[in-house]
Amino acid sequence: MSTVASPAAQAGGRGTRVSQLRKRADLIGDRLLLGICLLAALVAGAAIFLVGYQIIHGASPAISKFGLGFLTSTEWQPNFNVFGAGVLLFGTAVTSAFALLLGAPIAIAIGLFLTLLAPSGVRGVVGPLVELLAAIPSVILGFWGLLVLAPFVQSKVEPFLHSTFGFIPIFGSPQTTGLSVFTASLILTIMVIPIIASITRDLFQSVPDELQDGASALGATRWEVVRGIILPTTSSGVVAACILGLGRALGEAIAVSQVIGAGFEIKGSLFETGNTLAAQIALQFPGNLGGMHQAALYYCGVILLAIGLAANLLAQWIGRRFSYAGTVAR
Repeated sequence: MSTVASPAAQAGGRGTRVSQLRKRADLIGDRLLLGICLLAALVAGAAIFLVGYQIIHGASPAISKFGLGFLTSTEWQPNFNVFGAGVLLFGTAVTSAFALLLGAPIAIAIGLFLTLLAPSGVRGVVGPLVELLAAIPSVILGFWGLLVLAPFVQSKVEPFLHSTFGFIPIFGSPQTTGLSVFTASLILTIMVIPIIASITRDLFQSVPDELQDGASALGATRWEVVRGIILPTTSSGVVAACILGLGRALGEAIAVSQVIGAGFEIKGSLFETGNTLAAQIALQFPGNLGGMHQAALYYCGVILLAIGLAANLLAQWIGRRFSYAGTVAR
């Protein structure tokens, strides 16, 4: 005698099958997601490895010949196979440090303004405009620096700084062209500001309102809230943002090569011409003489890669000290 399942039993069976199909689909989706993410990580790691291998392999003749003395030598004479990165390291350090010294306070002030002071309408306009600076191609910034900024610096800024602070060696006699380490540093300042400002703004917005309101209720002024609550809470993240901005300045080539003047001497004045590792590679690699000249440029790339990697690792290490776990996003 046959039996017919009740409608409730049939519905339960269909529900069980649907649940099993859903679990199977979820399992396939989880494995697919894992595979895609793993593949992306492997591709990124392989790309970094291949880039590093190619640069180190290309630099091996120069590394074998010059060794660590390449870092301190100031001679760069391709016709005599004499190369040294001392001037390039000096120019890279000076331009990047000056850009960070000038750009970090401006960027942090922008972050504080957009977080605490600006009305919502102004915040919605100024924020995207600051971030838009990061989207400007470096060659356009270099072109603007060559045509607009350099003449202005040569005619207005350098004479003023020299007449006011000329007793300081770095503000020595101004040049006549405006192409200098100082102008290159200003271009780099423009480049690092949007990076630092964007990150610090997000950090400041993550500070809990309860901490700020509590301090204000106890009679703290806005400056005291910034000094005693916001900056200490986000200090490690702000430092990491500044180091990321420094990494951006260290690797810039095109814009710097257009306004730095391509000098090859270490001079104490910011108004003198200079050079950097990235600018030297951009200027000479397309037309290098081959052989040891090419290997020396690869050696510069190895140095630049090591500096950039160290800066990013340092930023990540500092960033780990800042945790969003105890904050509530606005």
